[in-house]
Amino acid sequence: MAATNGVTDKKLIVSFGEMLIDFVPTVSGVSLAEAPGFLKAPGGAPANVAIAVSRLGGDAAFVGKLGDDEFGHMLAGILKENGVSGEGICFDKGARTALAFVTLKSDGDREFMFYRNPSADMLLTPEELNLEIIRSAKVFHYGSISLIVEPCRSAHLKAMEVAKEAGALLSYDPNLRLPLWPSAEEAREQIMSIWEKAEVIKVSDNELEFLTGSNKIDDESAMSLWHPNLKLLLVTLGDKGCNYYTKHFHGTVGAFPVKAVDTTGAGDSFVGALLTKIVDDQSVLEDEARLKEILRYSCACGAITTTKKGAIPALPTVPELDAFLKAHP
Repeated sequence: MAATNGVTDKKLIVSFGEMLIDFVPTVSGVSLAEAPGFLKAPGGAPANVAIAVSRLGGDAAFVGKLGDDEFGHMLAGILKENGVSGEGICFDKGARTALAFVTLKSDGDREFMFYRNPSADMLLTPEELNLEIIRSAKVFHYGSISLIVEPCRSAHLKAMEVAKEAGALLSYDPNLRLPLWPSAEEAREQIMSIWEKAEVIKVSDNELEFLTGSNKIDDESAMSLWHPNLKLLLVTLGDKGCNYYTKHFHGTVGAFPVKAVDTTGAGDSFVGALLTKIVDDQSVLEDEARLKEILRYSCACGAITTTKKGAIPALPTVPELDAFLKAHP
């Protein structure tokens, strides 16, 4: 079975979830109220991952719902421009595309204020899923924002089930956004409700602390999240690189020194790079030397992404990545 638009099922990476507009202040280190203006930046973690994959030469598709409005059609156009199949996108005539205002602190880190009440992505139903494109996935990637409310939660669970039955590798980046959840307890419970389905999981150091209730970023804390179906658990450490855990080995890959301007999308860039490298050959998950090389490549992608404002505009291409790696041997 092959999807149209030139996307084949041989190594297709399908991202499921939300796509939205991030409004990023023109000046770093100020509150939203103090910001003199905002740059409009397309975003949403699953969409960022899809574009990251495509920029690096991979086959990517996005499944989700946008508002039938100017922003929604703009976002669909951005996916298309970046070589991501949009066959899995549907539009809602009644709800708007989600918006997020992002505060950039002086160190490039972020805080969020969301406009989703409800936004189109929350209203995706199981019946609206393009099951053909989901069944074509070699890797099926998702977050947790799509678990917050019905009907999107049921659509998410159905998509995971269909992808798994068709033989896809399930990849999960919870991408915790606490302001979107009714409570921290609900966030923890729902994020963990699908934990044991995923074979590749990436969490940030902050998410590790949140999910374990421990303030330690160590091997014991990370391994408390291990489950028998897992092939690779990653804990990203910002400017300190990442820790990796498999059934047979674990270790650390260092970061690249860069001047961070905006960390938005860095984790998504990291994930996109990783998935692009493992979609062809999952045996790398059992070969520590090769896996470390792939994680170094992924860390480089994440590092480059922090050097520009906005997520999608900052996602690197292969030539940019090659040049960066040559400059950082």
